[in-house]
Formats: sequence, structure tokens, C-alpha cells
Amino acid sequence: MRATDPSSPILLVGPSWVGDMVMAASLVAALRRRYPGRPVDVLAPPASLPIAGLIEGVRNLIPLGFGHGQFGLSGRWKIGRSLKSAGYGTAIVLPRAFKAAIPSFAARIPERIGYAAEGRSLLLTDARNDSARKTARTIDRFVALAGPAGQPPASPRPRLQQPDVNIAALITKFGLSDGKPVLGLCPGAEYGPAKQWPAAKFAALARLAQEAGYAVRLFGGPKDKAISAEIARLAGVPVEDISGRTSLVEAAALLGRCDAVVSNDSGLMHVAGALDRPLVVVYGSSSEKMTPPTAPNAEVVSIELSCRPCFKRECPLGTLACLEGIDAQRVFSAVERVITVARAAADGSIAT
Repeated sequence: MRATDPSSPILLVGPSWVGDMVMAASLVAALRRRYPGRPVDVLAPPASLPIAGLIEGVRNLIPLGFGHGQFGLSGRWKIGRSLKSAGYGTAIVLPRAFKAAIPSFAARIPERIGYAAEGRSLLLTDARNDSARKTARTIDRFVALAGPAGQPPASPRPRLQQPDVNIAALITKFGLSDGKPVLGLCPGAEYGPAKQWPAAKFAALARLAQEAGYAVRLFGGPKDKAISAEIARLAGVPVEDISGRTSLVEAAALLGRCDAVVSNDSGLMHVAGALDRPLVVVYGSSSEKMTPPTAPNAEVVSIELSCRPCFKRECPLGTLACLEGIDAQRVFSAVERVITVARAAADGSIAT
């Protein structure tokens, strides 16, 4: 990858999805290795931009006032023109949408790299073939844009910095327990219900964890409030439901202090993994090969069916067999294993 000025900053046009922004941390790390003297700024929608603030090496956060599915041609053009004086030598456009390439084109950034899609190649100076999109890990596809075409650098594991937040103040603010080990549950999945382990299963897991002495804490955004409330109702034991009550940074701060986290394949799963939490991930319609947990201490729970992964938002068969077939005891056994590994590592008897 070439730039007109070897010290010029790099503009990363980031994704809308929280999980994808976490995986973009690997790209930032690869860029910092390849170009240690070049600052990296991130332009992204408000839904994912706070995560970019937790990526080491990101200099500036630039809000893009358009969410997923919003075109906003004139607004994107204006944002691009406003960036023209920033002196960017390179832009890397992670989303595949045509609209995502507009700001860097409008800014006249000399080098504009991204995958060829939606007829936007004319807006890029380096439009890459994306034939491996359905088979390669998302992290590897992102990191490949840090080097010349056909010469992808190695993919570092995505890492986030623990948010600089007063945890004691958050515990008081949300009325959380203190002193018990905490099992975090992330029952949401922005993509759709075919990635969500059923509420009754999470409730059964909450009972097992509470009986074993854990405080159970439910995480999620505003859209997850309904399923979290259902889990709390079905569990029949005390749970701490903070879904929809925290900011994304507050959720990350509290996730980063959990003793273990159980999650669907979701944005918060990637956040917990990048914060090095012991992690158990339940997979349904998606693939653990393409978007695997990257935490050093993680287990995947899934079942083999001829119909999975289907990558659908809703089960085409109407059964959710890939998720209904996973029982709570199996998941809790995985929780106990990752916690045992974490405790052994803390004692110095093993390394993770």
C-alpha cells in the first residue's frame, strides 16, 4: 500500500455493527505495525464509534450521522468535503456499500482502498477482489486491506482497552452486587432471532449459575430489553438486568470485569473477547469458522446440523433446531471450564 506522504494520516471508514468495529481493531494494529508514524482516524456511525475509542492507536473519532441502511448521499458528500483539509494520504473503506465510499472520494484522498462491491470501484483507487467473503474470517478480510493486494499481513487478535470508567460508581448507579463472582449474559443479537439462544435456555442457565454462587448480569442494548425481561421473569432467581440502561462504553466497562461471559454470536461477544474475558459462545445460524470468538480463553457451543450455518436472520424451517438443541447444563459446564482455566492462569499454574 502506497501513500503520497509517508507521514500522512490514515482514515478508516468503519462499520455500523459493533462486532465488526471490534474486529477492525485487528486492522488498526496491522496498520500501526506497517506504518508506525501514521496516525489513524476513524469515521463511523454513532452505534459503533464508541468502540473505536477503545482501540489503541486511534487518534480521532469522527461521527458519521447516518445509521445502517441510511443512504444520505449529500450528507456523506459534505462530510467528505469537510475532511479534505485533514491531509489524509490513505482511506480504507471497510463497509461494502456504495455509500460508504463517498466521503473518502469527496475528500479527494489520494489512495482509497476497499473491496469491489455495488459498482463503487470508480470511487476507489484500489478496489480489491472479495471472492473469499463467504469463506474467510471477517478479521482476515479486514486485515488484508493493510497490505498490498495478494500479500495480506498476519492478523493480530483484536484487543480493546478497558474503558476509563469508575467501576464502583457504575455499581452504585445501577444497583449491582459487589463481592460475588459475576456471570455476564448477552442474550441479544442485532442480526436476528436465528442467532439468539432462546430466553428459556438463558433462564435455565441463570438458575444454574445462581445456585453455584454467581451474580447473574444481563447485558444488551435497548432492543434487547424484551428478551432480557423475559429471561429475568423465567429464571425465578435474582438477576441484574442492565439491558438498555447503560451506554456502550459503560457496558464494555462492566463486561470487562465479569468473571465469565455467555453470549450469542453478537457485538457484545466480540467486545467481551477483545477485553480478554473467559467466554462461552452459543452459535445458531452463523458460523464459528467465519466469526469465531478471539478471546484467549473461549469455548464454542453448537450442534452439527445439515442446515447450519444458514446465515439467515430467521430460521427458514421455523424450528430453531440449531439453538433449541443446546441445553443449559452443557453451556454451564463450558462456563465452569473457562473459569477454571482463568483461575489456574491467575495462580500461575498455566498460561492462556
